[in-house]
Amino acid sequence: MKLSAIPYVAINALRRNTMRTILTALGIIIGVAAVITMVGLGQGASSEVKEQVNRLGQNVMLVFPGERSLGGVSIGGGSANTLTVEDAIALKEEIPEVIAASPEVRSQRVVVYGNQNWHTRIYGQSADYLQIRQWPIESGEMFTEDDVERASLVAVVGQTIIDGLFEGADPIGETIRVRGLPLTVIGVLETKGMSLMGSVQDDIIIVPHTTAFQRISGRSHAMVINVQVYDESSMKIARTKITDLLRERHRLAPYQDNDFTIQTQEEVAQAATETSRIMTWLLASIAGISLFVGGIGIMNVMLVSVTERTREVGLRLAVGARSSDVLLQFLIESVILCLLGGLGGILLGLFATEAIASYAGWPALFSTEAMIVAVSVSAVVGLFFGFYPAWKASRLDPIVALQRE
Repeated sequence: MKLSAIPYVAINALRRNTMRTILTALGIIIGVAAVITMVGLGQGASSEVKEQVNRLGQNVMLVFPGERSLGGVSIGGGSANTLTVEDAIALKEEIPEVIAASPEVRSQRVVVYGNQNWHTRIYGQSADYLQIRQWPIESGEMFTEDDVERASLVAVVGQTIIDGLFEGADPIGETIRVRGLPLTVIGVLETKGMSLMGSVQDDIIIVPHTTAFQRISGRSHAMVINVQVYDESSMKIARTKITDLLRERHRLAPYQDNDFTIQTQEEVAQAATETSRIMTWLLASIAGISLFVGGIGIMNVMLVSVTERTREVGLRLAVGARSSDVLLQFLIESVILCLLGGLGGILLGLFATEAIASYAGWPALFSTEAMIVAVSVSAVVGLFFGFYPAWKASRLDPIVALQRE
């Protein structure tokens, strides 16, 4: 038999049992579709996380209090009151690479306007905060360094506050009250969207950190210091200088651990995407199991096919076909079956990914590499699970095969 004729013979054999071919390929279709869907949703989630990290600002580092050892056990960042407003001022004034620094204090409070009230987050920040976060003002203005020095009773509000407290009306110049403290609204922030942790960033009121420390939060230490450096190339040296300066200011001995933690945007992104990456691989692995199960189904059907076509195989061998021709014929049948399943799985996977993303509001990215890998794996599955039935067919004795009913 000519090599070029073998694929036609294999396709005709599959067409003789169309329904069985479709049902056999279904296992591969479902497996490939599951892989495409999981990878697409996982990559979409990772892309969304990276986009949200970029919203933190450009060339930003976060300095958290904590990271001490207690009895040989790390307490972790944010677990100690070790950062002060003076630390933030020193970072900006003494480190050339730092162009902005904002000590941050947060609190949850009920805000009152007229007969309306709203429970929200109040952030105490410096005048540099919006520059660090690259958060534009939609209307009004940001408070100034003079406002910070005087602990002025002014506030900049997010879009959620306008909807919930002012019912969409212009809040500029209006007075809101926090624990009886009157704050004049001087600015409105542009919409920011969801944060990495799933909270609404626009549900926020920003006031001078001096006002927050003295009149609202009751705290005396910063919960975090937001730092911005000139460019990405300055990040490493700035981190070293920040570490040295804070250790000096906190009077830490050489043998003592840092009582603060520094995180860059890249580290925040890696931490945020690690969970989604693990879940993507876990789900993709589970989906891969269905490919394995589909391969077993193909092996089973091919064994049945060999049994049903014993006389046909015997006749081919009797008229001069070589064992390698029979082996190749059944292998090609198995591979074609899996490739058809792979192509069908890609179509089903694209549809399922789009449907889930649209229904759940999740981002999704279609990966060409994942499609190529899925089809390639389905072909390998066909070769692997089709080899034994093909080998069994090629080893048939022509005389015995022709005697089969």
